[in-house]
Amino acid sequence: METSTVSMTEERFAFLAEWYDPSAALLRRYQLLFYPKDGSVEMFDVKNQRTFLRRTKYDELHQEDLFVGNRVNVFSRQLDLIGYGDQYTGNKLGSKKERTLAMIKPDAVNKMGDILQMIRDANLILTKAKMTKLTWREAADFYTEHQTKSFFNNLVQFMTSGPVVAMELMGDEAVSVWRRLLGPTDSGVARKEAPPSLRAQFGTDGTRNAGHGSDSLASAARELEFFFPSTAGHGPANTANYTDCACCVIKPHAISEALTGKILHSISAAGFEISALQMFNMDRANAEEFLEVYKGVVTEYPNMVAELCSGPCMALEIRGTDAPKTFREFCGPADPEIARHLRPTSLRALYGKTKVQNAVHCTDLPEDGVLEVQYFFKILDG
Repeated sequence: METSTVSMTEERFAFLAEWYDPSAALLRRYQLLFYPKDGSVEMFDVKNQRTFLRRTKYDELHQEDLFVGNRVNVFSRQLDLIGYGDQYTGNKLGSKKERTLAMIKPDAVNKMGDILQMIRDANLILTKAKMTKLTWREAADFYTEHQTKSFFNNLVQFMTSGPVVAMELMGDEAVSVWRRLLGPTDSGVARKEAPPSLRAQFGTDGTRNAGHGSDSLASAARELEFFFPSTAGHGPANTANYTDCACCVIKPHAISEALTGKILHSISAAGFEISALQMFNMDRANAEEFLEVYKGVVTEYPNMVAELCSGPCMALEIRGTDAPKTFREFCGPADPEIARHLRPTSLRALYGKTKVQNAVHCTDLPEDGVLEVQYFFKILDG
């Protein structure tokens, strides 16, 4: 009789999750249960052994968001998924998940919007990103296995000729999926054998070939550590200039709705230079501090703070003639509904949903441009 009841039970996934409770300044642990059949969630308080949230339908959480190391938002609480709650969940959701390093090379940085869209279409999730300009020594360190090859100096020279964008991608069999997306090393061969590939579209030859991808899980671990060190140390520096600039932040809702690539593409197509880029996970204190100028000025302030720390965001330094003013006009009115009437081609008209989930934050006061860029690229990345 036992077996039949087991086969009748509906599928559920269990995770161990942590939530930082700011009022008590404590990390609280929960068991988070997700039922894919109706998209409902349930939470148990581990320490007090009691139900914290009764099973409730929650449309904002999706099965693809559920993997260890991700941060999810459940009823405006940021939960860090720190472990699988049972073997079934680990086997079903965790076994094929990999992390790999992807790099956009100097020749394709101006195409990063299109490339991020291709990454998303391949079901890979962008979990870290940073624009950097490698020094000769950093590039030589990164390509140390090619040191004896004839093309080594050429390669290092090219890799230090302009900024690159380093990214951590996560997904099922991410290492091979990303390499397949890149295509053959030689861009000419890629155009013949894999026309839809990244190198076929954006590469020139065997060195100037638009992108790099780790060739194994072992290389991925080493290369991710190079750009995004988990221990002490900082990795290569960001590329912020702190002059004649505006700050743009792609909000967490837009990142989870897969709009990042489209937004970056629109910004470049409008003639703005994206001179620095990095993904951040803001905590509440940082979000409050960054948005402080709106406190007591706009009624949405508490919701703006909640949105900014609900998941990863992407900060950009934007440069162009009279950047703060012209970029702010390009973003459009804060309310997307108004933007759709008055400035139908603005970023918020195209990608915003509500006054809070309006796709992007941008510098509102010209004198704040440098300060806002410094907040992300000097203080948070310090």
